[in-house]
Amino acid sequence: MITGENYIGNNRSAHGEKTFRTFNPKLNIENGQVFHEASYEEVDKAVALAWEAFSQYQNISGNKKAEFLRTIAAEIEILGEELVKVYCQETGLPEGRAIGERGRTCYQLRTFADLVAEGSWVQATIDTVIPSREPLAKPDLRKLSVPIGPIAVFGASNFPLAYSTAGGDTASALASGCPAVVKSHPMHAGTGELVASAIIKAVEKIGMPNGVFSNLNSGDIEIGKQLVKHPKIKGVGFTGSIVGGRALFDMASERKEPIPVFAEMGSINPVVLLPKALLIKGEDWAKTYASSITLGTGQFCTNPGLLLGIKSDSLEQFIRTLSDEIIAIEPSCMLHPNIISKYDGNKKKVLQEESVLMSANYSEPVPVNHARQTVVRVEGSSFSENPKLHQEVFGPFSMVVECSSIAELIAVINGLEGQLTGTIIGKKEELEAHKEVISALQNRVGRLIFNGVPTGVEVCPAMQHGGPYPASTDSRFGAVGVHAIQRWVRPMSYQNWPDNLLPQALQNGNPLGISRLVNNETTSEIIP
Repeated sequence: MITGENYIGNNRSAHGEKTFRTFNPKLNIENGQVFHEASYEEVDKAVALAWEAFSQYQNISGNKKAEFLRTIAAEIEILGEELVKVYCQETGLPEGRAIGERGRTCYQLRTFADLVAEGSWVQATIDTVIPSREPLAKPDLRKLSVPIGPIAVFGASNFPLAYSTAGGDTASALASGCPAVVKSHPMHAGTGELVASAIIKAVEKIGMPNGVFSNLNSGDIEIGKQLVKHPKIKGVGFTGSIVGGRALFDMASERKEPIPVFAEMGSINPVVLLPKALLIKGEDWAKTYASSITLGTGQFCTNPGLLLGIKSDSLEQFIRTLSDEIIAIEPSCMLHPNIISKYDGNKKKVLQEESVLMSANYSEPVPVNHARQTVVRVEGSSFSENPKLHQEVFGPFSMVVECSSIAELIAVINGLEGQLTGTIIGKKEELEAHKEVISALQNRVGRLIFNGVPTGVEVCPAMQHGGPYPASTDSRFGAVGVHAIQRWVRPMSYQNWPDNLLPQALQNGNPLGISRLVNNETTSEIIP
């Protein structure tokens, strides 16, 4: 049952005077439940509890954390149809999307559970003593990863489950040994509260310390600012706009003790259309990309917002087919009136640029809060000269850039800001002939795709969901997959430490049975 209250650790609380409601974009009405925004005192209490919990939680075994994460997943599944219903009411997204995202969220939790139960993720590294080394004896040094402290997690508007309350940031923080204080996204606060209730049930069932998780409601930016500035918060996870992510990054950098902000801030995901591929299968690719551009009403950070090609009859035919196909797709509902307002406003700004030509725009009447999909085109030189055209238009929108040559195509790529993904549509022999295109694209993105679409982010260890700034604030890390746990830890070395007082991962007998790097050799054997 949704109460509209905050979770301050294991306890519900509603002391704040500000309230707000979520919105049903399909019905174009406010939902009935009133949510109480957390007060400053409640934020302080949640962080204080998280800091207190950290002293115990950071030392809890990998098997116990795994049991906790698996129990969270099970409790989310027990929520059943109520969670799906509220998710759809607050987002306008279809039931199938809700069920799929719930499955992905639970899979993420269980994947992190498997990781911490096995234990090698701590990257235990041991260099044993050499007392006879000349001119100085070599000390015994042992290193592993340790959690940094309470993490502030900001829920994402476009993924109410997988990137929000129990999403990748929270799951990886809890897996690492860090408590999580979540600022629930106001567009889906009901969904967030239901998931938070599942986490709290898991906390109580497994006997985790009170404060290892809190969920705070907030209708504006003030609670988020207080969290980032709080001296006991030691890291931040964020998925959202460049403006929002950059503001958090700057705040965290200006603290007396700066802390890391791992922000994924969007992308236009360039797609390079090489000539031979368009000549042979241009119409097929146009149909594929019409579906990708409009998938989820274009509300994915991996939406293909930029299509780059060389001027030719084949490119012209691709544009015509793409335009016809995208107009034939029934428009769908966006997440919130504010989001569709921004979509229409940003699209209007692009169309006001003299160099931009309309290629396709859905012009039939649409239900309220449904987005009209649009394709525009522009010359390569005009695109390079106008940074305004590089900005993301969040929604079912894409721009085709017509380059005069491979050299201009490479110049366009080199002039792009950092992106999450880059795609090349081509024949294998074209890749050999245009290695400089691949090299240029590789320097601007976190993931390279060959003959596919960027939409769809597989949850697995090899996935990189991050990229050069401003796609993310730290291109070395991603928000998807088990390696996301490395964002919330730091290396810790022990020198000449008594064996029985070392963390188990570093002890000679290797009681955890994990894989370790011992004197530059990977092994799970004990040290004699």
